[in-house]
Amino acid sequence: MTNTSTPNAAQLETAVFAGGCFWCTEAIFDRLRGVASVESGYTGGHVAHPGYKQVCGGDTGHAEAVKIEFDPVVIPYRDLLDIFLATHDPTQLNRQGNDIGPQYRSAIFPQSPEQEAEAKAAIGRAQADWADPVVTTLEPAAPWYVAEGEHQEYFDRIGDKNPYCAAVVSPKMRKFMAKYADRLKG
Repeated sequence: MTNTSTPNAAQLETAVFAGGCFWCTEAIFDRLRGVASVESGYTGGHVAHPGYKQVCGGDTGHAEAVKIEFDPVVIPYRDLLDIFLATHDPTQLNRQGNDIGPQYRSAIFPQSPEQEAEAKAAIGRAQADWADPVVTTLEPAAPWYVAEGEHQEYFDRIGDKNPYCAAVVSPKMRKFMAKYADRLKG
């Protein structure tokens, strides 16, 4: 989904988050008012131009991640962070549910010192919601590699026709949409 009501692309900022499977994360942020675009991809690794199968092998160091272009006047970075930390389990090290490996880690890739300070504060706020320690890492901004076309807008195109989406993404989306109904695009 692209929000064409964003007035000026020069006002947009970038956020990069990894919170397990990028199909889930992309679907969540795509629906938020103030988000102009969300792209699934790979970051944080040591292999140039990795592909999905390489990343899924867990040996490239990359995380499945999303790059979000957003209007900070409509949705501040702080709010994106809080939504990110509330819509996946940031206490699971190198996994989300049955998705296991470093490619599914919970990580924030701040794009500026200001974003890094906000991310540290958000992790502190999130810890109050979890009995176990939040293990979300802060990692340096790294080269971004766009995921293959079939992974872009995956949930919106495939939905519950994929058993993984039916079992994992759809329930997560229902909870997200109920909790953040006032933040959704119209």
